[in-house]
Amino acid sequence: MTLGILGGGQLARMLAIAAAPLGIKVRSYDPSADACAGDVCELRVGDYDDNLRLTDFANGLDVVTYEFENVPTEAVKFLEPHAPVRPGKMSLATSQDRALEKPMLEQAGFELAPWRRIDSLQQLREAIALVGTPAILKTRRGGYDGKGQAIIAHADDADRAWVSIEGSPAVLESMLAFDRELSLVAVRGLDGAMAAYPLVENEHRQGILRVTSAPASGIEPSLQAAAESMAATLLESLNHIGVLTIEFFETNGALVANEFAPRVHNSGHWTIDGAATSQFENHVRAVLGLPLGPTTVRTPTVMLNCVGAMPEPTTVLADACAKLHDYCKPPRPGRKVGHVNVLGLEQGRIYEIAERMDIDLG
Repeated sequence: MTLGILGGGQLARMLAIAAAPLGIKVRSYDPSADACAGDVCELRVGDYDDNLRLTDFANGLDVVTYEFENVPTEAVKFLEPHAPVRPGKMSLATSQDRALEKPMLEQAGFELAPWRRIDSLQQLREAIALVGTPAILKTRRGGYDGKGQAIIAHADDADRAWVSIEGSPAVLESMLAFDRELSLVAVRGLDGAMAAYPLVENEHRQGILRVTSAPASGIEPSLQAAAESMAATLLESLNHIGVLTIEFFETNGALVANEFAPRVHNSGHWTIDGAATSQFENHVRAVLGLPLGPTTVRTPTVMLNCVGAMPEPTTVLADACAKLHDYCKPPRPGRKVGHVNVLGLEQGRIYEIAERMDIDLG
């Protein structure tokens, strides 16, 4: 079988690596000839609106998937007559628009922070009075790692915030006082079978994920079960095939959903070394109609993101419990260029280990 991936970044790279032991060939498609997935699989280069190149890419593929949610839905629609696209365009389109995403989460039973759809400065001023401050203004489309957002500490900040997002359609959310950030990686197979990994704890700096601790400490079984049940409802509602990740705020022992990503996710990178089956292998299995693998934890794992530049391999690998994953991307401020999974690490020693490995956690 041959799997096509729209996008050629590190997620496509890790999907291709996971597919290889299953005997599955991978072809990725990206506008950049330097896309890092090209190191480990066939890379076709073209724009997402180039139908001729998309047709050439799709020739001979059994299934197409995507590695990130900013792939144009028009490209997915164009490819569907050539090969099945999983997850489908419903998951993609919903995740691309926060004003569609939030009602979908609510319908699945998730609690959300108070929010309002914003289409004008006047609507923003009215919404601030309803939602209160502090609040955060987010563009409906685009934006990641803290981009396309503006914090509103006081009602007087409305004009500044509106200018900062260039008057784009947006949503306004109340900023919660939360205890910690969690996420759940779940997967649904072609046969409807579902599985989920344990809730994990995430630490962000400047909107970029820096640390994931798996599994999250102190999670009651009832909370894990509730998160999995609602995730199953969301997956079914979207008719989603493959991995989907939901990000949460934990507040007083309850989960408040933030957003979902219809794909493999940075907070699931620990599964490569710490779980019985990685999120990448399970996504490949799901979209190709293969049985899902077990999602059990092999060993507690802490993932440290390498942002901006990679540490020296000799420094990292001197620790027998460290697993290095270099994306082979040129260094650049704010860019995720790799990660390190540290197996069996106690959460309290994260910063000690990171300093020893010369990994800047921000």
